[in-house]
Amino acid sequence: MATNVVMPQMGYDMREGTVVRWYKQEGETVDRGEVIADIETDKATVEFEAYTGGVLGRIVAAAGIAVPVGELIAIITEPGEAVPEVAAAPAAAPAPAAAPSPEPAPATAAPAPSADGEVRASPIARRLARERGIDLASVTGTGPNGRITERDVENYQPPAAAPAPAPTPAAEPAAAPADSRIELSRMRQTIARVTSDSKTTAPHFYVTAEIDMGKAMQLRRDVNDEADPENRVSVNDLMVKACALALANHPKFNSFFRGDHLEVHGAMNIGIAIALESGLILPGVSNCESKSLLQIAAATKDLISRANSGTLRNEEYSSTTFSISNMGMFDVESFTAIIYPPHAAILAVGSVKEQPVVRDGQLAVGTMMKATLSTDHRVADGAEAAQFLMEIKRVLENPVSLLL
Repeated sequence: MATNVVMPQMGYDMREGTVVRWYKQEGETVDRGEVIADIETDKATVEFEAYTGGVLGRIVAAAGIAVPVGELIAIITEPGEAVPEVAAAPAAAPAPAAAPSPEPAPATAAPAPSADGEVRASPIARRLARERGIDLASVTGTGPNGRITERDVENYQPPAAAPAPAPTPAAEPAAAPADSRIELSRMRQTIARVTSDSKTTAPHFYVTAEIDMGKAMQLRRDVNDEADPENRVSVNDLMVKACALALANHPKFNSFFRGDHLEVHGAMNIGIAIALESGLILPGVSNCESKSLLQIAAATKDLISRANSGTLRNEEYSSTTFSISNMGMFDVESFTAIIYPPHAAILAVGSVKEQPVVRDGQLAVGTMMKATLSTDHRVADGAEAAQFLMEIKRVLENPVSLLL
């Protein structure tokens, strides 16, 4: 029987999505798990996989049209099955980013067309151009093979007519700098909404611990000396593995608050905050409870790479159960993070630094790091949060368990 394909919810905060491109045409065979479309959310462009096999009987949502979550975008039928009647699909968006402008492009612009004549541009660049009414054919791309990037669109200045010569005015006192206005991208607007909702809804509290990372950093050096260069372990990988081990003994922190109960998750899908040029996203490494440290390192690198190229999968956004935000690479000593709903907690990780410490009454140099756990007070109390954070501290200070 026919299967309705609806706009998926790729993340807790997603309200609508836009099909950027269909990889299949009506009448073509579709395999279960095959990527059939790219879907753009407020934060990224994600590959959408078919959740059943058959024939793509009808495309309901045209490329470029925003569709609310849960609404029909296509129908997959059995081979030979008639396609059910549905409401007429919305018309394609006026003036799509790849369409030629009615006005001639300036001679200085030299965007690189693809093999099918479409201007090469990143999905975020296309969306930003639509929002600002900029014709991509007028923008010069600085990316690989002339691809237009978000920065190219942000820096684009329309050609202006040469001003008529004017008499030199008399010298006047310098005017005060003018105020300016910065338009917020859809991603920044989404971040503003989600963080405001989180702080308003979830009563946050914070506990901080200082962790001696000397043994963990030595373990990391030993592992990296033997590992392939592509699979080198980062400090964040150590944190992901340590949190997975601690969550096994403190399952409350791997749950969602659901009014009159906690929805406790068996799988530990740990989200990691990734800063993109256009904003912050929080995709996750799935099933960390069953992954080794090297497997987590490989999965994290793959996740970051695909986040930057805009090829993350739906489940990597929508199925995270706990999260980590690491600002150590920016030399930030400590900070507090806002919980990503509907998570119960988020761990904020600072930089690893050598500093004076007292051991057995003697002054020494230690390799220290501060970590702060933000917790939803509806889920856990201060003592429980402290015990969970102390478990993470214990694992990192006795890191042999990271290899088991």
